[in-house]
Amino acid sequence: MFQWLNKPIDKLSEFLAPRKKLLPLIGMFLIVANFVLQFLPAGLVRESTLLLHFGLVIAILGLMLAWAL
Repeated sequence: MFQWLNKPIDKLSEFLAPRKKLLPLIGMFLIVANFVLQFLPAGLVRESTLLLHFGLVIAILGLMLAWAL
């Protein structure tokens, strides 16, 4: 029934299993990018903390997946 969803999840887990540190590193990169971008002139990217929150979610998800895999 959910075959269309199972195949991409299986491929993603096979890709991430040997690369357990990839998602936390991407999350930390997004958090650092948010810190650096706050020193730019005013703009939408500087005003929002989207990269910070997205990086935190990615890093936590990566740690949880690394623990499970």
